[in-house]
Amino acid sequence: MKAEARSTPLPGSCDGGSVSDATREGGCLCGAVRYRLTAPPRHAMLCHCRSCRLASGAPVVAWVTVSAGAFAWTGAAATAYPSSPGVQRTFCGTCGTSLSYEHAERPGEIDVTTASLDAPDAAAPSFHGWTSHALPWMRFGDDLPKRATNE
Repeated sequence: MKAEARSTPLPGSCDGGSVSDATREGGCLCGAVRYRLTAPPRHAMLCHCRSCRLASGAPVVAWVTVSAGAFAWTGAAATAYPSSPGVQRTFCGTCGTSLSYEHAERPGEIDVTTASLDAPDAAAPSFHGWTSHALPWMRFGDDLPKRATNE
């Protein structure tokens, strides 16, 4: 496995910071694909939809949403996959790490997997989305709001 020097991102809006301290970085498991966020996340959530579960191989996926203009790839290019109509997901073509999600119905926004951030602890989720798709054995041990869809 390639060793990658990781910078420590500064806090952003998910934890009360300001735009001036919003720079965050992240990337994949092998370190080949890297990205930078230059604005605070608009929100952070836990998604329970079937599509996210299949794309990640996990029962739930944590996401942060940022302005597309505040997102930039800084390492090798991610591999894009059109997972459903109007949706493009990206992942590392080498190690398989799920990295981003873009939907045509939300132009100008990009969702980034929270766990791929160098400091994911600074982007705690604020709600559960698509709980109508949650696996029946999932138990929520938090007090976050639960939305049957993502509306």
